[in-house]
Amino acid sequence: MTQHSHDHGDQQDAPDYFEQAGWDERYSGTDKIWSGNPNPQLVAEVGTLTPGTALDLGCGEGGDVIWLAQQGWTVTGADFSPEGLARASRHAEEAGVGDRTDWWQVYARAFASDGREFDLVTTHFLHPGGPMVEVVRALTSVVAPGGHLLVVGHAPSEVFAQLSAAQHAAMWRAEDLLPALPDDFEVVVAEQRPRVAERDGQTMEIEDATLLARRVG
Repeated sequence: MTQHSHDHGDQQDAPDYFEQAGWDERYSGTDKIWSGNPNPQLVAEVGTLTPGTALDLGCGEGGDVIWLAQQGWTVTGADFSPEGLARASRHAEEAGVGDRTDWWQVYARAFASDGREFDLVTTHFLHPGGPMVEVVRALTSVVAPGGHLLVVGHAPSEVFAQLSAAQHAAMWRAEDLLPALPDDFEVVVAEQRPRVAERDGQTMEIEDATLLARRVG
């Protein structure tokens, strides 16, 4: 269950790809795993929204959390790796937004609202080790009325031919997630968006499966 919110490329070939222990080990080192830059679809879709409260599930080292806080949001970063959350917290303090952030250790496979609601719920490149549609269904329960849900992942592509069967199974297209949305959600965006990325020193085009929905009830 990979829970971080940055494009992973082909690093995740290890058997622990979906589990906490492997990510704790990765995050226990000193080198940064991710760029620290916000995910591009987050910037594209959230930049025009009025800041409120936000949840980033699979926050990893906190790049998206920090960007949201810098835009005026009060942000909860959630991840199953305590090592990742510790890194994210340090990075938020270093960026001067520690007072706008808090942290929640939670598993996507067993996600529950715990009575919380957010104006924005977002997750990027989350691979929960189970059906993504079920995770999205659970996430809808924490979207406040009038709030937005943004889910972004890798669309299936020959670009990822080198990845394992389990990793391919974790990819999806935006329309695959539509059955997860309750009746009081309206779809704003459901599409695959091309994006240029770097892989092993090569520039290639990939597609971000992008679902943005708003709770109207």
